Amino acid sequence: MNTRRAMLQSAVAGVLALAVAQGAAAQSKEKEGAKEKCYGIAKAGQNDCGTAKHTCAGKSTKANAPDEWKYVAKGTCQSLGGKTTPG
Repeated sequence: MNTRRAMLQSAVAGVLALAVAQGAAAQSKEKEGAKEKCYGIAKAGQNDCGTAKHTCAGKSTKANAPDEWKYVAKGTCQSLGGKTTPG
């Protein structure tokens, strides 16, 4: 009986820990604010993610390439000289 009770307590503790971790992650996202992809502003080697030409961040070879993007605060892309759509 003690083994069964210990297993149940461990399971409950695990579920509670997971719930707390997810809540903290959600609060972190809210603090970051809304973001959008901004195309054409990434410097060579400083793009945020892959494109049709490559699969990883930091792989752009040309500065301000129209298909390379970076995350910026929502509503600021055009003021930075970029576009919210590729090309």
